[in-house]
Amino acid sequence: LSELEALMERMKRLQEDKEDEEASQEEMATRFEKEKKESLLVISGGIWASPGPFSFDDEIVSTDVSRYVEDPGFGYKDFARRGEDHLPTFRAQDYTWENHGFSLVNRLYSDIGHLLDEKFRMVYNLTYNTMATHEDVDTTTLRRALFNYVHCMYGIRYDDYDYGEVNQLLERSLKVYIKTVTCYPERTTKRMYDSYWRQFKHSEKVHVNLLLMEARMQAELLYALRAITRHLT
Repeated sequence: LSELEALMERMKRLQEDKEDEEASQEEMATRFEKEKKESLLVISGGIWASPGPFSFDDEIVSTDVSRYVEDPGFGYKDFARRGEDHLPTFRAQDYTWENHGFSLVNRLYSDIGHLLDEKFRMVYNLTYNTMATHEDVDTTTLRRALFNYVHCMYGIRYDDYDYGEVNQLLERSLKVYIKTVTCYPERTTKRMYDSYWRQFKHSEKVHVNLLLMEARMQAELLYALRAITRHLT
């Protein structure tokens, strides 16, 4: 099977499995922990820490970002270190954008919550209902996996989501690309971009970039707004 046909087959199988049997809460928690620890294997520069075909260190260009920021040392750091048994987890059900963050933002800055919410929803739902040459495709499962994987890298867990879907739908080269774009955008290369979903249209891959950026922004907002809420209470 081609990369595209294999992905569509996995999406179909996931939907059928979901209808037949749902994973238990314990299984879903275990799958999240596995995915969270695995995300630590993708290290700075978009290199997969374990042996494999997806190593892009030969294309990494050192970028001087000091002209754009006051503190060039400020940037993404993994929320946990490899080897730790108990990695910190932000349970989304305890502090969600819809139920908590949205209202607090509106209190702090009138109407900004509505604008942010509209932006998040628009990008999350953005689709042509296509996958390369295939039309009338429901891409909801795939878009949810992309969004939740970004939040997983930031230690955010959704109790009602089965993270086994992430591992089945997002191959290694795509995970490398996701972490590099989301956490180290200045190190992204064309080779990384070309390495995943080779049969897809550029416009569809641009949708992926938009979704990754909005997922990252919402994750950062959740942490910041939760801290403000705790301070106010």
